[in-house]
Amino acid sequence: METNQQKKVAIVTGGASGIGFAISEKFVKNNITTIIIGRNEEKLNNAKSQLGRLCEAVTFDLNELSSIPELIKNLVEKYSKIDILVNNAGINLKKEFTEVSDEDFQKIMLTNVESIFSISREVVKSMIENKSGSIVNISSMASQYGLPKVIAYSASKGAIEAMTRAMAVELSPKGIRVNCIAPGFIATDMSAKALNNDPERKNKVLSRTPMGNLGAPSTIGDAALFLASEESSYITGVVLPVDGGNSIGF
Repeated sequence: METNQQKKVAIVTGGASGIGFAISEKFVKNNITTIIIGRNEEKLNNAKSQLGRLCEAVTFDLNELSSIPELIKNLVEKYSKIDILVNNAGINLKKEFTEVSDEDFQKIMLTNVESIFSISREVVKSMIENKSGSIVNISSMASQYGLPKVIAYSASKGAIEAMTRAMAVELSPKGIRVNCIAPGFIATDMSAKALNNDPERKNKVLSRTPMGNLGAPSTIGDAALFLASEESSYITGVVLPVDGGNSIGF
């Protein structure tokens, strides 16, 4: 039987819903102890009850940057290691360019970039000691090409892809691989709301997706499991579109 020392331990931020939940579900099914972190305790507990004994839910606001070191220190003490970090938590804001305030912009950058940097830095300290680890960042089609009315979100996802490459070059010699997934248009509650209220946008999305349909959240789970596992042991610094061909569609 596998011991705790052998069993992998993963953190998935924003793991209680949508893509984060699908990734967590895939990890748990593959015998990975999965710590889901999010702000909404009710959502987290609901996810934990579905994911079962290999899941732990931690209620924490990742915008509280100064508390992240203590959070990770406590988790490392409890589990003795962190093998995998999936930086999935993120927020969006849809507004006309000229109506986006400085505060709006800063809020998106805080959640989508600064908190990812802070949690990665703290987890990496522990990974360096073990000379191994895999970090999977979650980007977006908004970084692959220009989307209107999401300027702050687009900037944040571009930053995540640049950080992925910089981290990969610095950390891969220490045994830590860093990769990124750029999901296409995935059928989640969040996207359903956005697309069902905007038929023109929905038609545009589907018409430029060669496969002709929205992706299932589980397809992102499959990609995350691949990048987190030894199956991808010689892959680092890549941004992998999982998008039904949307990013190359015409």
